[in-house]
Amino acid sequence: MLSPDYSPLLEPFQFNNGVSLKNRFVMAPMTNFSSNEEGEVTESELNYYIRRSKGVGMVVTACVYVSRGGKGFPGQFGSDDDKLIPSLKQLADAIKNEGAKAVIQIYHGGSQSGPELLLDGQPVSASNVPPTLMNGSFGPTPRPLTHEEIEGIIADFAATTRRAIEAGFDGVEIHGANGYLLQQFFSPHSNTRDDQWGGDLQRRLAFPIRVLRAVKEAVKQHATSPFLVGYRFSPEEPEENGITMAETFALIDALKEEGLDYLHVSLQELWSLPRRGTEDPRPRIEQIVERAGSALPVIGVGSLNTADEALKSLDSGISLAALGRPLLIEPDFVQKIAEGRAQEIETKLDLSAQKELVIPDPLWTIMKNTPGWIPVKD
Repeated sequence: MLSPDYSPLLEPFQFNNGVSLKNRFVMAPMTNFSSNEEGEVTESELNYYIRRSKGVGMVVTACVYVSRGGKGFPGQFGSDDDKLIPSLKQLADAIKNEGAKAVIQIYHGGSQSGPELLLDGQPVSASNVPPTLMNGSFGPTPRPLTHEEIEGIIADFAATTRRAIEAGFDGVEIHGANGYLLQQFFSPHSNTRDDQWGGDLQRRLAFPIRVLRAVKEAVKQHATSPFLVGYRFSPEEPEENGITMAETFALIDALKEEGLDYLHVSLQELWSLPRRGTEDPRPRIEQIVERAGSALPVIGVGSLNTADEALKSLDSGISLAALGRPLLIEPDFVQKIAEGRAQEIETKLDLSAQKELVIPDPLWTIMKNTPGWIPVKD
């Protein structure tokens, strides 16, 4: 049987601002829990990224906190202080030296930040709505941010963008997905304010749009060569009064109007179907690509575990295919496709291969101890 023609995945891609990628593959942002207490990138993290930056066209790093009050994970690296620029530069250089473009994902955890990670032990958010945890229980109740604090966090996103430029990154990705602070402001579930930052749809959009504008202004002021600004979002929320597809379309329209370089859709499964807010039965990704239009590239992610699944993902209309867990299991995913060895791509984790896979100890421990997250070899 003839093997499929995977060449569309290996074609170069150019963003409208001129930044070009060698192929259609992106390493998806994944937290690795391995930075030091000061928020600096460690050698084990650098080696982890080096191992995965050879094949893909672009790497989006794990999310980095723009404010110390937004740290969301143990072992997360930071970008809230100029002292961290040398650390950030090490990471940008490590990725770019392997031939991939380096994009840093910038974020604030909001109510998802554990109290034990915060200097004052108090998570903050748009409103005092506790987050829903993975197991269905609720996290600690956050304190609603004041107007002045909101303005300060917007400035923090701009300052982090400047640091990313000085560190040599090729772009930033604003993290508006996965229930973190930007999504908390946009969601009618977590934002119950009645001031300029909440209430109707337009006011719930105010914070994400102001962050985008501040980031773009920092790029305009500080970048001397083309610099990407992307935005990652989750298309719906499971809560009864959460974000719907109709509101997702409004977010896409607003982001488009402001202008950005790409949208990155956070999905567990690329072809998943909408819950509510649209009568169209097609997969969410197809509707999102259609709404974004031909001028705004969309990155798709979610269960693209094989070369065939990655190839099929392009049928949805996405411009770029992001690989998360597949690159943990198989760092040579892209190279094997390019070398005509797609059938040799590993799709299950070898629990004896930590050293060969170059995975830091904290991440490896979580991979081993989270049943169902990573498929494991028998």
